[in-house]
Amino acid sequence: MNPSQLIDKQIASFPDWRGKVMAQLRKLIHEADPEIKEEWKWETGVWTHNGMVCAIGAFKDHVKINFFKGASLDDPDKLLNAGLESKKSRAIDFNEADMLNEVGIKDLIRAAVSKNK
Repeated sequence: MNPSQLIDKQIASFPDWRGKVMAQLRKLIHEADPEIKEEWKWETGVWTHNGMVCAIGAFKDHVKINFFKGASLDDPDKLLNAGLESKKSRAIDFNEADMLNEVGIKDLIRAAVSKNK
């Protein structure tokens, strides 16, 4: 299977709210950067554009989008709420009741892509 098919399979393996959030995040990633490439690393979906941009994973009680260079991103909406002690990466953890700030997430994705140029 190619990376996109593996990501499809990963999302489908979570028929609850986590799969829906993962699918929504995937859509936002592609809307923010139509040239981004889907890859499969560490048993999860990873998006790259001239280097690694972000990854998405589902856990028991949350979904995470990890920005590999997140520590260097401006975050005016204060969306980054996990991995704050890491030297390079930062993440957003979403719980079931959370609303996604689509504009803010797309801004972070674009900023992360720009770090690879």
